[in-house]
Amino acid sequence: MIISNSGSATKHLLRKSNALLRMNNCRRALSSYEYPNRTEAPKVTRTTASEAQQQGETIPKNNETYSPKPEYPKDLFDDAGIFTETDRSLILSKQNESINRTLDPKHKITSEVPPFIPPNYNATQLDIPSVQISTLSPENQLRAVSQETYGQVTTLGVICDFGSRYEQAHNTGVNHLMELLAFQSTERKFNHGSEIVQKMDTLGGATYASSGREQLMYCVDILRPNVEEAMEILAETILRPRILPEEVEEMKQVMFYQYEERHQPGGMGSEIALGEGIQLAAYRGQNQQLGRVHFAYPEQLQQLSPETVRDFRSEHLAPHRMVISAAGIEHSQLLELTEKYFSPSDLPSSSSSSQAQQAHPRVDSLYTGGEFRLPLPQINTSSSGMFTDNLTRVALAFEIPHGWSSPDLVPACVLQTLLGGGNSFSAGGPGKGMYSRLYLEILNRFYWAESAEAFTSFHAESGLLGMSGSTYNPQKIRDLVRVLADQFFRLATQDVTDEQLSRARNMLRCNVLTQLESRLVLFEDIGRQILTYGKREDVKSMCDKIDNVTKEDIRRVAQTMLKKPPTLCAVGGEQEVAMVPTYDEVSGWFQH
Repeated sequence: MIISNSGSATKHLLRKSNALLRMNNCRRALSSYEYPNRTEAPKVTRTTASEAQQQGETIPKNNETYSPKPEYPKDLFDDAGIFTETDRSLILSKQNESINRTLDPKHKITSEVPPFIPPNYNATQLDIPSVQISTLSPENQLRAVSQETYGQVTTLGVICDFGSRYEQAHNTGVNHLMELLAFQSTERKFNHGSEIVQKMDTLGGATYASSGREQLMYCVDILRPNVEEAMEILAETILRPRILPEEVEEMKQVMFYQYEERHQPGGMGSEIALGEGIQLAAYRGQNQQLGRVHFAYPEQLQQLSPETVRDFRSEHLAPHRMVISAAGIEHSQLLELTEKYFSPSDLPSSSSSSQAQQAHPRVDSLYTGGEFRLPLPQINTSSSGMFTDNLTRVALAFEIPHGWSSPDLVPACVLQTLLGGGNSFSAGGPGKGMYSRLYLEILNRFYWAESAEAFTSFHAESGLLGMSGSTYNPQKIRDLVRVLADQFFRLATQDVTDEQLSRARNMLRCNVLTQLESRLVLFEDIGRQILTYGKREDVKSMCDKIDNVTKEDIRRVAQTMLKKPPTLCAVGGEQEVAMVPTYDEVSGWFQH
């Protein structure tokens, strides 16, 4: 609080309170609010030179302690109980003079409910949320799908059925570039990407974009009253991007920085490089679409240009390969906004795109297995100031045939959950994997194992299930690969326990239900399922499939995987990567 010292009455009050404070300073009990952990009151030593000179006091020299003369009462909350009611009233009146009690009109609480606040219905009066799907036009086959959440925030976006698997040698990396170019300048409304950022800040929202080997996603998370503005921004960035040369060059520089991050030891870059390496090793061959790099190399960035992006868009961006997905909106409103901002006159022609797609069709990739080793340069962290964790990372994987269409899709997900894992610094507790198989049998058993974790990667025609691990100790790299391989072998030769299976099924079901409570996950799930299957599987059906997985299913999936050659990947220092067992040796472990 600040107490004004104008007026003779106030000055008299200040002198009285200061005198009383000085007299009682040594004998009164310290306030628990002021000094909860102190046994004596601290000296006040803060002041400025100008204040000291104005008060006619000398400025302390050397190590002398300066104690200013008190001008205001230090016991502003009257913990000592020395103020009378008259004193209190005088202090309050002075304080009230400086307080503006007039509320801004836009913040006033009125008797009328603002129009953007939805009616407060009883839950029994609301319809149970369900996925609703509509095809806007039989000619272009653009689909809109939504699910209500009855919340005040909406997530909506567009998911496109193309990715880096459709790239050619001359445009490698164009999907990654398109992801970075999302929500930049547009032809009609935004001259610069910063205008979209400013607009989203005003509306109370955020934009996202992500690209993969099979799909490209644009997304906006926005306050519900501002959904129409968000839909307009989506339409602008998807249908009418300017793709300026300076924007392309800026994003190519970002792609180069990301390449350097992946090829330096330590951090998330090495984890991304490990996942990319597994993909390249699993589908080897010149015409293997799933085996193409998603992140372009520096020498490939030179061939990317605005024309490259426009040509790829004209070949693959078509209404029948797009789904407008939303979570937290009425389906009728979504249809109305889609018809307004994604009208047939604004959409590219499906016929021209289909003709272009025939020249570059989707070709099913065949799993081959193989190895990928990425030796990283050694960095002197003391001189460079760069972070490196000095870990050697390895991964071992096998194929799940037929990918998203596999009858073993759910058993494979249960198996991944059963294996679980994490790293040596996991916090533990329910849901943190402390009782998963990899945690119990690797991380808790081998001191040198820094991490061990199961992973899956699914595509239209094929998928991968594998385990990754890391260690600081170069002498234990071979042992790390061996213990990962041993886990695969035991899954194929021994049934898992009832306890392990029950825990894995419960955990997977819990993860599915918990994730779908998120708008972002719900929006993405329904959109991607429509693109992949043409429908959305309900939650009850999914949970029933999880509950029906048996020990025999787990063992059968493991045995089927081991019939194919393994995929091996290693990322780390040059000497450490050389210590990883050869591919032929690892393959031989599974032939006996």
